[in-house]
Amino acid sequence: MTNADRGERPAEACGAAAAGGTRARLRVARIGLLWALAAVLAVRQVTAVLATSPGERLTDPGTWAGPGGVLYAGGSLYSSGEYTGTPFSGLVLAPFTRSAEQALGRGWTFGTLLLVVALGALAARALPRPVGRRTAILAGPVAVGLLMVSLPVRDTLWLGQTGVIPVLLVLLGCFVARGRRVGGVLIGVAAALQPVLLLFAPLLWCTGRRRTAVATGVTFAAATALAWAAMPHDSHTYWVRHPAGSGLGGPADALAHQSLHGALLRLGLEGPPETGLLLLLGAAVVILALRRAVRYAHDGQLLLAVAVTGCAAVAVSPAAWQHQLLWVPLTAVGRVGGRARDRLVWPVTVVLVTTLPATMLLPNMAALRPLRDNVVLLAALAAATTLPFLSRSSPRFHAPIPTRYAPPVPARLASVPLPPLLRRVLVRPNLLLELLLIRVTYAAYTQVRLAATGGSNSAGRARAEEHGRQILGLERLLHLDVEHAVNHAVAKIGWLREFFDFYYLSFHFTVPLTVLGLLYWRRPVDYRWARSALGSATLLALAGFWLYPLAPPRLMPGLGVIDTVHGVQDFSRPDYGTLTHLTNQYAAMPSLHFGWSLWCGLVIAVIAPKAWTKALGLLHPLCTASAIVATGNHWILDAVGGALVVGAGFGLTYLLQGPRARTAVTAAVTAAEPSAPVKDRAPG
Repeated sequence: MTNADRGERPAEACGAAAAGGTRARLRVARIGLLWALAAVLAVRQVTAVLATSPGERLTDPGTWAGPGGVLYAGGSLYSSGEYTGTPFSGLVLAPFTRSAEQALGRGWTFGTLLLVVALGALAARALPRPVGRRTAILAGPVAVGLLMVSLPVRDTLWLGQTGVIPVLLVLLGCFVARGRRVGGVLIGVAAALQPVLLLFAPLLWCTGRRRTAVATGVTFAAATALAWAAMPHDSHTYWVRHPAGSGLGGPADALAHQSLHGALLRLGLEGPPETGLLLLLGAAVVILALRRAVRYAHDGQLLLAVAVTGCAAVAVSPAAWQHQLLWVPLTAVGRVGGRARDRLVWPVTVVLVTTLPATMLLPNMAALRPLRDNVVLLAALAAATTLPFLSRSSPRFHAPIPTRYAPPVPARLASVPLPPLLRRVLVRPNLLLELLLIRVTYAAYTQVRLAATGGSNSAGRARAEEHGRQILGLERLLHLDVEHAVNHAVAKIGWLREFFDFYYLSFHFTVPLTVLGLLYWRRPVDYRWARSALGSATLLALAGFWLYPLAPPRLMPGLGVIDTVHGVQDFSRPDYGTLTHLTNQYAAMPSLHFGWSLWCGLVIAVIAPKAWTKALGLLHPLCTASAIVATGNHWILDAVGGALVVGAGFGLTYLLQGPRARTAVTAAVTAAEPSAPVKDRAPG
């Protein structure tokens, strides 16, 4: 060994140690950040609950509240018709009735919070082995954070319900209890609180845990008998007059009731036909779900088996209210799809379904209403009966087909490195995931745009009109104030007025969606680049709506501009009729009508192979600019603002991702197949 070798090896060891120390610090920082985020979400939920007036929160304990603010268990639990728990749950809650309402409310809220943390930590611990070190460390805070923002947990915290307790008891019985009988007792108590959870008894029996299954049934029977002896009238009401709680807690066809029973009632079925169909469908769901759950349990995916059984319980329950739907988030542990680009579809779907209202997932269309009204139920049914979760023996379980990336490009600016998450992908994204994200993003955009309205009160209206006078003054200074003249000239020509009205109403969404669809199908690499630019421009436009509400020419009193699209506006009413309830009438600067059309024109001009196609693409923003001015919906400077945000969107995409990936695709294809001709389109 030479002296040089002796000198180099310690240096290499020091470098490796330093790199390892850096990775360790980054790992600790990542874990701390995730736990901090989970803590912030928890504090946010608790603050929102405690900041609400006592009469609007913790209404579930209020169904058995007495006068004077002191709770009591006297009388019937079901006299109000709002209490949905079993008689045994009322018996368990009786000791809490000695507390004052305020003390009970705070204790209930913080106690539920601790139960949610325990549930998330337990779910992370129950992940199928082997689990990578990174996954094991990050799973806990991620699970807790997602549970905190889920609708079932928010509903539980807000209304003071017990939906977390049965789920936690089942997980404790399956994964923590040391003795089989102890586990059966825990699951039996959960079934006494929520009877449909008796479905776990056949799952335990079929997976070899027969003592646990027997203990589950015995515990359930004993707890129910105890409650019947203590409260015979309430037990008769719950089990005979309202079988297993059906019909309690509100109308059975309410949207919050996500079970097959509620869905059939919402579809108009009732009476014996509904009962017969419910029994038939329920039996099919139970058989399919238990067979799948047993298979996953034997495969070493016990948490998935438990989640699948819980989803079946949700579907066949006589009454499955929102706080009882925590089984659906647990199915996110299942892996679906053999390709890396498909692996996130189901987890993202679960998170969206259990976190956002259904109106954000599907548009308000009559044809889609059956899907929208039952979206959580459909997710539970899919997880219980149809989703092809991968087996651990599948080679794709741990090693999915990797996503192809373009060769890296140097950063545009030395101080702004290209983020690894924004590497340029050579394959098209998963279509279902893309549609979900586009829909949710647009729904969020609509909500933010509506929240940024300046016309909901007189002060906001005055501010928007003042900004309108500022824009008009600037245009007069620049000799651009042509809106009134163009508007009146077009209004006098019937066919031209109808053309611009139709163009304004019809092409704002259809053309961008068509361009995105064609890019997705024919040019997937360009699709990602163009979509990123469009998203960035839209986010910048939202900031403009919020910071600078602007009255368009048609809503400027005294200007005399004719609203050719919406008809005559009533300026004596601050909301200008019902139109303001649907959209922000003062989201004029910048103009996304023009901005999105300019985005379409530029994308077509850059990508289209023929000159006439490029010219046709550039004609669209020209026609849109004419339409928004002719109809009185925008100022000339609004279009300038739209052009600026679109340019900034393309600039941000270039800064963060580098240039359009055509050259990278060419290089990748050439490197893979030197003898093959280079094609401009990336493989799908």
